[in-house]
Amino acid sequence: MGDSQSIPINTNARWPQGLNIRARYAADAADIAALHNLPGYRFGTLRTPYHTQEEIRKGIESQAGNFTSLVAVMDGLIIGDIGMTRFAGRRSHVANFGMGVHDDYRARGIGSALIGEILAIADNWYNIKRLELSVYTDNEAAIRLYRKAGFEVEGTHRDYAFRDGQYVAAHTMARIRS
Repeated sequence: MGDSQSIPINTNARWPQGLNIRARYAADAADIAALHNLPGYRFGTLRTPYHTQEEIRKGIESQAGNFTSLVAVMDGLIIGDIGMTRFAGRRSHVANFGMGVHDDYRARGIGSALIGEILAIADNWYNIKRLELSVYTDNEAAIRLYRKAGFEVEGTHRDYAFRDGQYVAAHTMARIRS
């Protein structure tokens, strides 16, 4: 589990000092569970409270072949993650992704680095033309980040998810590579 695979795939990458991005491993389960249980991280995702290390480990071990998952590591701590699911058949040119960054490491370029890597993999290794995501309409920082990476809002889903006692809306965003 060394960092030998933490060299940017994205040749234009400008990672923050000390950041490594690599594949996730089952041995990361405790650190990923801690990340996923942070209030700010969870607030921006579909995750519910109290995910356990065992749940995370089982998910990693049973990961489908069409799923790519990376973690961002800084100061020995997993501070972000991103996962991309590729579709099949007539939608084999499409993938979607979800991501999150540690509450204490936001606005430091971690999200941009993770998106840069997943875009490079999607474009250069899987020939993905359309990359999709959903983002809560009140997550303005994430929306700015996605727009900066070339994503556009395609629509809004009312009452998309139930979060912390209320229904919230989400935008569908996509980047279509020409």
